[in-house]
Amino acid sequence: MKEFYINSDGIRLHAKLDRPDDTSKGPLCILVHGFTGHMEEEHIVTVQKAMNEAGVSVLRAEMYGHGKSDGEFREHTLYKWVTNALAVVGYAKKLGFVTELYMCGHSQGGLLTMLTGAMCADDFKAIVPLSPAWMIPENAREGIVLGNKFDSEHIPEKLASESWEISGDYIRTAQTIHAEESIARFKKKVLIVHGDEDDIVPFSYAEKAAELYNDAELAAIHGADHCFTGHLDELADIISFFFAGRVSDRYGLMK
Repeated sequence: MKEFYINSDGIRLHAKLDRPDDTSKGPLCILVHGFTGHMEEEHIVTVQKAMNEAGVSVLRAEMYGHGKSDGEFREHTLYKWVTNALAVVGYAKKLGFVTELYMCGHSQGGLLTMLTGAMCADDFKAIVPLSPAWMIPENAREGIVLGNKFDSEHIPEKLASESWEISGDYIRTAQTIHAEESIARFKKKVLIVHGDEDDIVPFSYAEKAAELYNDAELAAIHGADHCFTGHLDELADIISFFFAGRVSDRYGLMK
């Protein structure tokens, strides 16, 4: 494992690179956490290890205001995360051992994966959104962020829950994003993994995304919540089977 920082317009992004071995060329997947998350969360590490065991190197990166990266959580926005993601993609493309590039993200990181996939479609062989929170922009236009309501036409300077606080700029930028456009632009392989008892991002959003993508499969984990609590072995299996090209052999997937 190599630990370092990636520069994103003067912001240091904390990163770790885990490789199956240090000599061979092969595929690499960029892996991103979600809202309030970080790279050492159990479901993120589970995915990283499953990819490594499948022969895929993993570049975990923490976005603005999260983990050990620069910036305050309150000041993060999806625009800042997109800028961060593009810097990480640029870094990954310069690694001499990389033969194929993938991106995987959880929740808000899943939304980021969908947005980045569209912007860098030529660079990725496939993307893997996990519990993708692509309803965030739509909800922001309707006056709600993660269950917290506000006047969508008169955006407050801050929005807070018991565990987090964001600035009005998070809402302002989110309102301008239309994830459906990103879905339409990505024509390559997509694997969506989602628990059917997710109480944060409704499973229906995964079903809708799978229908809208040009070439998508949906791996539904029965009984799993947003972070796949108690179902990490199934999550690891799905990731392993996907990179072995055999995910449909074991899981009933939806086109």
